[in-house]
Amino acid sequence: MNRTARPTTNPNRRALVRRALATATRTAEALGYLTLSGHIGILVADGRLIRTGDFLDRVGGDDLKDGQKSWYGRHVVKAYRAAYGVEALRVWTQHRTTGRWIHVFVYAPLDPALLAGLTSYKGTRHLVDRDAYALAS
Repeated sequence: MNRTARPTTNPNRRALVRRALATATRTAEALGYLTLSGHIGILVADGRLIRTGDFLDRVGGDDLKDGQKSWYGRHVVKAYRAAYGVEALRVWTQHRTTGRWIHVFVYAPLDPALLAGLTSYKGTRHLVDRDAYALAS
């Protein structure tokens, strides 16, 4: 039997090919969502716009459950609409625990709606005292 007739039995090569294909699939998906987000995704990556979860992490709410973070985000959206009369910008991002791609609102780092959301949602009111020194950093 010649070498070309034998199937490849090298397990290292097969594992390498599987990992390369999996990485290429994820990279293509991430690139697709970054393309959908456009310049807004770039502003989020640079830190010029932030998600509500990023703000909560900054003011000490990183220990909150995902459900509480979600409700906080809803309060921020409501405050933003009341203040400006329009929808906030949105960006595609990967969920931190499930890895699924989700569409979330983003805000300026010092947007008053973020603080209004802290005070209006009972699950985050305890963070209001800490926001003064967190914003200074």
